[in-house]
Amino acid sequence: MKSILIILLTAITTIASAQSISLAGQWESSLGICTLPGTTDENHLGLGCQDTTMTSGLTRLWPYVGVVDYTREIDIPRDMSNDSLRLTLERTKSSTLWIDGDSIDSHGHLYAEHVYDLRPLTAGKHSIRIRIDNSMESVPSGVHGSHAWSDATQTNWNGILGNMTLAVLKPTRIEDMQIYPDIESGTARVTIDIYSRRKTSTKLSLDGEGIITNKAKISLPKGFSRHEFTITMTEGWQAWSEFHPVVYRLKASLAKADDCYRTFGMREFSRRGNQLTINGLGTFLRGTHDACVFPITAYCPTDVETWQRLFRAAKEYGLNHYRFHSYTPTNAAFEAADIEGIYLQTELPMWGTIDSTTTELNAFLLREAEGVLRQMGNHPSFMALGIGNELWGDHEHLMRSWLDNWRARDPRHLYTYGSNNTLGWHGTHEGEDLMVTCRIGDGEGYTTHTRTSFSFADADEGGILNNTRPNTRADFSQAIAPCEVPVVSHESCQFQVYPDYSELPKYTGVLHPYNLKTFRRRMAENGLTDRIDDFHRANGAFVVDCYKADIEYCLRTPRFGGHQLLDIKDYPGQGTALCGILDAFMETKGLVAPERWRQWVAPVVPLARMDSLCFSNNSMFTADIELFNYLETDYNGEIQWAVEHRLPACDKLSIIASGTLKVNAAQGTLAKVGTINCPLSTINYPSMLRLSLQTGQYRNEYKIWVYPEPAPTADVLMTCSLDSALQWLCEGKTVVYQPSTELIEKQSLGGLFTPDYWNYAMFKTISERNNRPVSPGTLGLIMPADHPALSGFPNEGRSDWQLWAVARYSRPLILNAMADRLQPIIQAIDNVERNHKLGILMEFRVGNGKLLLTTTDHQHIAQWIEGRAYTNSLLKYAASDAFRPTLSVTTEELVTLLTSKAKERKIEGVKNKTDYKAQ
Repeated sequence: MKSILIILLTAITTIASAQSISLAGQWESSLGICTLPGTTDENHLGLGCQDTTMTSGLTRLWPYVGVVDYTREIDIPRDMSNDSLRLTLERTKSSTLWIDGDSIDSHGHLYAEHVYDLRPLTAGKHSIRIRIDNSMESVPSGVHGSHAWSDATQTNWNGILGNMTLAVLKPTRIEDMQIYPDIESGTARVTIDIYSRRKTSTKLSLDGEGIITNKAKISLPKGFSRHEFTITMTEGWQAWSEFHPVVYRLKASLAKADDCYRTFGMREFSRRGNQLTINGLGTFLRGTHDACVFPITAYCPTDVETWQRLFRAAKEYGLNHYRFHSYTPTNAAFEAADIEGIYLQTELPMWGTIDSTTTELNAFLLREAEGVLRQMGNHPSFMALGIGNELWGDHEHLMRSWLDNWRARDPRHLYTYGSNNTLGWHGTHEGEDLMVTCRIGDGEGYTTHTRTSFSFADADEGGILNNTRPNTRADFSQAIAPCEVPVVSHESCQFQVYPDYSELPKYTGVLHPYNLKTFRRRMAENGLTDRIDDFHRANGAFVVDCYKADIEYCLRTPRFGGHQLLDIKDYPGQGTALCGILDAFMETKGLVAPERWRQWVAPVVPLARMDSLCFSNNSMFTADIELFNYLETDYNGEIQWAVEHRLPACDKLSIIASGTLKVNAAQGTLAKVGTINCPLSTINYPSMLRLSLQTGQYRNEYKIWVYPEPAPTADVLMTCSLDSALQWLCEGKTVVYQPSTELIEKQSLGGLFTPDYWNYAMFKTISERNNRPVSPGTLGLIMPADHPALSGFPNEGRSDWQLWAVARYSRPLILNAMADRLQPIIQAIDNVERNHKLGILMEFRVGNGKLLLTTTDHQHIAQWIEGRAYTNSLLKYAASDAFRPTLSVTTEELVTLLTSKAKERKIEGVKNKTDYKAQ
């Protein structure tokens, strides 16, 4: 049905005349010869790159900020010489136009077309001069930090993008057409703005495939007038949504005067209480954030095909939603989203404070909103408009009046004050249709949080996932309880991914990855170069697990609105935040296959609620099964479940328990399905099990760990005393030594389970400025999965949920002084800014003695079964014949390693526009 009803979208202009001249091509500029559409960067007109050591983002190779005059001659043909003309620039910065030296007009907006109406020009040659100004003074200062302007991602380019035409203006013409669908009646209200040079009457017809033709005779006054009509859809019309993105094309014809075409979709975004709906059905936003990351051009694409490729990649990974951070993309993005079925939240170019005193800024933003609603308003993909990102100021009066006015004028969209305004500290504000936030109010602990990861600057120990023993029971219900509108998790999953340096050859455009090259070069300083690929794989696999955990918190929360990841792709600016499971080009890093990712990013997800992921074998494994159903229909069927045990002697799975549960899940709900109970007494050695859930094409799975209660290990000396350890080593004994925190504090880092948040440098600076703890900054653990020290602690060679206690309550020791000699058994992966070689489990030969050095607080982790199992595994290894350290050190070298303060690189982060004042 989709292929029958979808009409191929084409670029639409308000001018229907074939009499037009393309202005694309070669121009002269005040910086040199150039090609337009394009930018000074693309034309290599600028100062040239000066700094190749910057690590805060990609480097702009040809930066230029200021005024550029673009000039050329055009030849007006005789058949265009008697008519008024219109010059259109699809997207640019502040512009001023001169024709034959006469000043015509200026425009200062960023999103909508710059349109200049001209009097008739005589046949022959004429000069055009267009001045484009991207200086800081050309827009209000409040705009500078937005992604419509800053160099963090797309850059503050100078140039002209997209359509550039000079066309004839017909004496009677359609200037605008807006279509307001009513899905309940199968009709649409149509408003048409018409200009006529004289008072007259004419015939107007409205028709298109799937639309019943509507004809009327209308009277036109001289000048502009607005006319309203109703069109009726033919029988069998379809509503637009992610599941069937059906678009229609309406043609308006003024008899013998002008034609105008617009595409639209029959759809309605709304809310039912605190649940989002589309076409009356509950919907969940499986979204990502977009900050205009386009490393080749450093600007937003103006062609539909590029956006289709990006949106198809997003849908391959289960997404149905994009939020554009403090910018609005080109019309092509909306056209592509219409075709692919992506729900778009766009924003005004603002990141800062708005109140009644910022009059120039307020006028600028209202003008931008006017352009967005007029130019993009017909697109069915246009779900929501926000004022900006993380705003402060007058929500109750000023911002509310804006939203009320926009909603009254154009009810086709949802409206929000912005994303994560006041960082969520001030709670809800009346007047918005949805709330995009990381928290709701200033509550105790994590009770108000709506995502699991935070910086140490604004959440204790970096948030829920780092500081809570892993489980799949918890959700965000308590946080959203006081909220009467749908809540969407803001910029969730900000986990750093170790760089994939194989992507470097992709950077062939105006932005160069000197930052990544610098990070790679630093690896050699501490003997880490040969571990680059290992770090990328180990950290990346754990990041995927953390994404899954954060997203499932959202799925487990009844009537939650959705999530906006930051980001499914890398964000190579603002300190270089490589948080994506895809690279900056929206291409795979090899971390996770799309079909596996869709296990937890899909309209239907089977879920298991478990109090823990680690169990004693004398306990009962229990899981409450639920089904997340956001298809367009109720879901009735079965869930097949199985608890599988991978046998150590072979690669086969043994099913220790299985069954079937009936499912009856209403549309747009999280339905309780049943409970699984499985005794674990048959597991008589440390094991990793897998719980699998399958219903139709939808699957999900969880790893769980089971341990017998460990027995005491004899003949091993374990101590926290350095003196005792050295004495026993001198006596040729085997020692397991756990140094005290006080001894190694200056030569070690704090314990961190989850990969560091966003970017170490930026939030280190923010934390220090606000007298908050600085994150340890590590990115997870890596180890040989088959090392005999871990034979009693099953693992996959990297951080996982059973290692939470070990990672949180260990102090990674800085090993730079022995970087070329020492390879720890368990290594902590450091962030790319600092690049320490770090270890939490190491082995040495000291004289005739053997030393197993562990920086884990074994007394603390003994409260959990997995902690006791880990300690027991180390002790059994130390007592075994397999314990044969090969690296010999003197007692002096050992003491120096433990006590000498490591040399630190000075690390200063970029300034963030958000006001992270301590709350």
